[in-house]
Amino acid sequence: MGGDDAIDGGVRRRGCTFRRNDFFPEESFKSWGNYARAIRETPWRLKDRVLSRSEDHTELVEMKARSNHEMKKTLNWWDLMWFGIGAVIGSGIFVLTGLEARAVVGPAVVISYVVSGVSALFSVFCYTEFAVEIPVAGGSFAYLRVELGEFVAFIAAGNILLEYVISGAAVARSWTSYFATLCGQHPDDFRIVVHKMNPDYGHLDPISIGVLIAITILAVYSTKGSSVFNFIATIFHLIIIAFIIIAGLTKANTENYTPFMPFEVRGVFKASAVLFFAYVGFDAVSTMAEETKNPAKDIPIGLVGSMVITTFAYCLLAVTLCLMQSYKDIDPDAPYSVAFSAVGMDWAKYIVAIGALKGMTTVLLVSAVGQARYLTHIARTHMMPPWFAHVDEKTGTPVNATISMLAATAVISFFTDLTILSNLLSISTLFIFMLVAVALLVRRYYSSGVTTKENKVKLILCLVLILGSSCGISGYWASSDGWIGYAVCVPLWLLGTGVLWLFVPQAKQPKLWGVPLVPWLPSLSIAINIFLLGSIDKASFTRFGVWTGILLVYYVLLGLHASYDAAKGFESQKSSVNVDKQWNKVEEGTEREVPHTAISPD
Repeated sequence: MGGDDAIDGGVRRRGCTFRRNDFFPEESFKSWGNYARAIRETPWRLKDRVLSRSEDHTELVEMKARSNHEMKKTLNWWDLMWFGIGAVIGSGIFVLTGLEARAVVGPAVVISYVVSGVSALFSVFCYTEFAVEIPVAGGSFAYLRVELGEFVAFIAAGNILLEYVISGAAVARSWTSYFATLCGQHPDDFRIVVHKMNPDYGHLDPISIGVLIAITILAVYSTKGSSVFNFIATIFHLIIIAFIIIAGLTKANTENYTPFMPFEVRGVFKASAVLFFAYVGFDAVSTMAEETKNPAKDIPIGLVGSMVITTFAYCLLAVTLCLMQSYKDIDPDAPYSVAFSAVGMDWAKYIVAIGALKGMTTVLLVSAVGQARYLTHIARTHMMPPWFAHVDEKTGTPVNATISMLAATAVISFFTDLTILSNLLSISTLFIFMLVAVALLVRRYYSSGVTTKENKVKLILCLVLILGSSCGISGYWASSDGWIGYAVCVPLWLLGTGVLWLFVPQAKQPKLWGVPLVPWLPSLSIAINIFLLGSIDKASFTRFGVWTGILLVYYVLLGLHASYDAAKGFESQKSSVNVDKQWNKVEEGTEREVPHTAISPD
């Protein structure tokens, strides 16, 4: 655990320490005078960072070298597919299906799952091309940094981290609910109810913290070990899902499917926006690209395969639930368990509870693995303290990031109700998926030094048309039952996508695997994600806005200056014959002045 550096194959290696330089090594934080100067330069630095775009090579080589040790390449397509299934099938299907079917959509919840699944599949295609071309732990953060610039990447990164913390907290609380069912108790029997607190935050959940501690230990120990555990647990989980479908359909009553759409079409899409929570998790698989043996083959099969299987399973489960019980009688807390009790199969609720617990355990595990890798790559850029970027030499896992993220998740899960968590999570997820689709269009149609000024202008105008018309459709859907808005906005979306397709040549083709039907598929992904955002409640948008505001304050006061120093320091040393010696000199304090600004190494 010493602080001495050793160079091995060009990668700087250093044990995990807790020195000030591990958190704020940049020149801007060496003294209060330096920090004051940095604050005065904020407008100029902000302009520099907003306009800066990273490169594939930077993310693939230079950023990875900042983690001291390499992550071990141990995963193949089989591992990724089971990680994908394990990441997605959890509390979403076992809890939110009942909530939405009862109060929002009725038996048509199956259509809501199809809409969410199609949108998620479009996003999977976009993620897959990036993950194959840029196989690093940063996932969508790295992709956005390359195509849309550092500032957009940071805002997305903050929401990515929020997404993971919230999803983990929601699943951990659901774990307690199903554990209570298994024990024949009410969930609140296992929680500490503080009557003087707001009920949304006053049901304290210590069991969720215990579950997260166990997950942390496994995630820190080994990625391959986590994969083996996930595979075994997911197989068991799928067997139980098959049991629920087969046993449930033996008690099917088609009268329960009437009326099929009691809340009309608006209910279908309103439920889709929330049920998107049930598909959260596959993006965690893209963060494992750095640990994949053959990204070009393994990532497309793993990601697309897991999403198709998951969507099919979700639809069958939703149909089964609504055939067993009238949507008016579905229990919002443990819908499948209560449904089996209602049809005279009380014993089956224990099997359902075991299956739910297994599913939620694998979701927590894959989430823990994915969120740590996001934070690791963000810290490599110094937008978060580089202490989080440390990869342990023995385990080959990002220990600091894993423990820190799950500690934050535990705090949220201890206090916060599931309904608040699921709505806020859907906003963050849809927002990020939309940005990744935009980034894919930019990647295909813009390349510095290749794209002419005329084609650049065309691309910008087309993107403005696609985004603007998509927002118009979403806003009109949220505020009106008419058709005039669609008659205006849909043709504008078709115009923007069509002009991009016909009149703007692609500047870059994927080397190994690419999204089909470009620009139509990514453009449709943008439209669907924005459309679903229009179905989320106002309070969730308020919370989203508050969080984004906090991110901006952090960026302006800390993240901007740290990443600026890191970027300028690295650029000034790129021409050095021996980069590693130069980094060591700066760290030891022997080199105080570097052109533009200096940076201590990670």
